[in-house]
Amino acid sequence: MLFLHGARGWPAWLPFFERLSQRYALTVPEHPCFGGSDDPPWLRDVADLAMYYLDVLDQNFSAPVHVIGHSLGGWTATEAAVRNSSRLASLTLLAPAGIRIKGIPPGDNFIWSPEEAVRATFHDQDLAEARLKEIPASEADLDIDLQNKLAGVKFGWAPRWFNPNLAKWLHRITVPTQIIWGRDDSLLPSAYAKLWSEHVPGAKISIIEACGHSPHIEHADRVADEVLDFLAGGRA
Repeated sequence: MLFLHGARGWPAWLPFFERLSQRYALTVPEHPCFGGSDDPPWLRDVADLAMYYLDVLDQNFSAPVHVIGHSLGGWTATEAAVRNSSRLASLTLLAPAGIRIKGIPPGDNFIWSPEEAVRATFHDQDLAEARLKEIPASEADLDIDLQNKLAGVKFGWAPRWFNPNLAKWLHRITVPTQIIWGRDDSLLPSAYAKLWSEHVPGAKISIIEACGHSPHIEHADRVADEVLDFLAGGRA
């Protein structure tokens, strides 16, 4: 199983990962350009990032892999899947970026203050308060945070978290697919799930109530159950 993180950067080891790792060999890499990783000049956009991960799958895994992607990671996983689904055993998208519905714009995290961005991530503001109290421990942590923000701009600036050509190719996804979204997502509205269901053949859609943009953090057990049940139920 491979988890591709969102634009906030590598998420460290989460309770959600602990649940999945009890059943699967789970790999959680840091994307190129984020944190302490290299920023290669040939990696210009999400399409390049998707091709990079197809190389990762080819070179590091002997069999198809269950791929889970959150937000930017979901977009990246999708761009990889429409190019070559043969390296995937299944696809799980958590509030994925990449497509949108006309007239329903995403939130603009590039103009939000740091506090606004954190509060918009969670429906449960107690979680937001806890996150706001996490002060970077060192200059190195501040450098990582800055690099993550620069990488977010690189991949999501124009157009905002969107590839206008992606939706027409979603029919090329040939593996079992589930999309999980928080009902109260302020960054990427859960209304977008309808468009995914219309374009991805047989996609299973789950909407999590009282949940923001990070369902695997805000409702870790519920989302882990959704993923494990999906994979165990013959869909993948």
